[in-house]
Amino acid sequence: MLRIYLETTVFNQYYDENREYIDETKELFENIKNKGLDAYTSTYVIEELNKASEPKRGMMLNLISEYGISVLEIDQRAIDLADVYTEMGIIPMKFRMDGVHIAMASINEMDCIISLNFHHINKLKTKMATEIINRMNGYGNAFICTPMEVFDYE
Repeated sequence: MLRIYLETTVFNQYYDENREYIDETKELFENIKNKGLDAYTSTYVIEELNKASEPKRGMMLNLISEYGISVLEIDQRAIDLADVYTEMGIIPMKFRMDGVHIAMASINEMDCIISLNFHHINKLKTKMATEIINRMNGYGNAFICTPMEVFDYE
C-alpha cells in the first residue's frame, strides 16, 4: 500500500471552494477512506491547522480522525534535515516549516508527500535538491506530488 504524507495545504484545500484541485483533493481523501492509501501527517501540520480561524480550523482537524490519518510526532532528525534544506537555499528560512514536512516524509520512509504548495515544496528545484540531500544524509526520497498523481497507484 502506498504510504503518503499530507502537508498542510491538502487539508486547507479540502474546504476552499474557490481554488483549483478541490475535486482531486476530495478524491484523495476518499481513496484514503477506502483504504487505498496509507495516510500520515504530523504534529506540525496540526499546529499549522490550529492557526486557522473557526469553523474551518475544526473542520480541517476533523479530517484527520474522520479519514483515519496517522499523526507522526516531530523527530529531531527531521528538524536537522530541514535545517540542511534552508542552509543550502532550497527552502527559505522564513518557510522552514515547509522543509520540516519534506523531511518528516523522508525520515519516515513515505512513498510520497502530497502538497499543493507550489511556492516552496512542489516545484522542480525542491524535488531535485531534496532528493540529493536526503540521499547524502542516508534517507530515502519521498516523491513530492499533487493529489491526482496518486490515484492510479497499484
